[in-house]
Amino acid sequence: MGEYVITGSKKLKGTITVNGSKNAVLPILAASLLNGSLSVLENCPDISDTKTAVEILQHIGCAVERENKTMIVNSSSACNTEIPTELVKKMRSSIIFTGPLLSRAKKVKLTYPGGCELGKRPIDIHLSAFKKMGVNITEENDIITFSCEKLKGCDIAFDFPSVGATENIILAAVLAEGVTNLSNCAREPEIADMCRYLVKAGAKIDGIGSSDITITGVKKLHPATHSIVPDRIEAGTYMIMTAAAGGKVLLKNTVSHHLKPLIEILSKMGCKIQLSTSSISIKAPSVLENVPFIQTLPYPGIPTDLQPQLTALSAVSKGMCRFDETIFESRTAHIGELLKLGADISLKSGTEFVVNGVTRLKGNEVFAKDLRGGAALITAGLCADGTTIIKNSCHVERGYENIVENLLNLGANITLKN
Repeated sequence: MGEYVITGSKKLKGTITVNGSKNAVLPILAASLLNGSLSVLENCPDISDTKTAVEILQHIGCAVERENKTMIVNSSSACNTEIPTELVKKMRSSIIFTGPLLSRAKKVKLTYPGGCELGKRPIDIHLSAFKKMGVNITEENDIITFSCEKLKGCDIAFDFPSVGATENIILAAVLAEGVTNLSNCAREPEIADMCRYLVKAGAKIDGIGSSDITITGVKKLHPATHSIVPDRIEAGTYMIMTAAAGGKVLLKNTVSHHLKPLIEILSKMGCKIQLSTSSISIKAPSVLENVPFIQTLPYPGIPTDLQPQLTALSAVSKGMCRFDETIFESRTAHIGELLKLGADISLKSGTEFVVNGVTRLKGNEVFAKDLRGGAALITAGLCADGTTIIKNSCHVERGYENIVENLLNLGANITLKN
């Protein structure tokens, strides 16, 4: 499964270029099914989740080519409506192919999606919205079958601003009959990026980036070229790692306003941050001061995908911080592993915990149990005394391209052993 071996207490210094967003490229790859022709996608990250999405596209019947950071998808021959269980179970994002396939073939069959074990993460919001659009849904032995004669525009108010449901219904509505009005939509930058791609392909979408989105169905889409937005979670992870390990790092290919809540927290903790048009510079203080409270929220709040990394940072910061994880009720698997490194963390409930900062962490053998939890353990290992061994590197490889190479270039002592 692979393991990272880190000798900590080395400051980070240098420059790295942030990759295209994992959470944007996946729905855009699914969206490429809609035009039935060519999509040229630039700035695509080379990560295992992207590879899984490509496998799904190829199984459906698409031709996909990759040259460096550019992917060319030809969806003209897409015809298969059943996604293999082994691919669906690899990542939860596989559910995002439902909307485009319903538009193309009026039928989809797949198992319940997999991915990181972060709690229930039900897809009920997706299902109820599809039903309003005229989709028949049957469930048997963990297999879901979606079918319809045609997709119909309608008014949908989401009970919760779900990122996946917002994306899925937008994708279904682009070629639907009539107008679809969505309210209480998720506002994450990755959704806006997907919409920008769709507009380039001929879709009619109003309210991009807001909580109220209107999609006017069109008859067909055309070829499009699009560059994937920079990955704010990757950028935020490297910023947190720099703060924890110490040093100064310049991150290129960033959108600073996507990271506003994180920048505010790191600044309060003592980091010096400078922003330019497409880069962020961060310098760690000699002593990190904990902020009293961190709560994850839908965008533009603190992303749940940065909570584990911030937990590791708080573990080596002066004072106490109380965390409230409001998105995933079980995003706490990293806590037990951080305790093995000497962190002082008390779990108050399924979603709330308190971190009391310690002077130093100490290297140990730990296990990455999910993607962002693995990034948190790397963060802790970078500032821990001695050697930290992090098992299950495959989780981290789902969302971070060349993380070992990047950290080595910044002066870290880290190796990947397979």
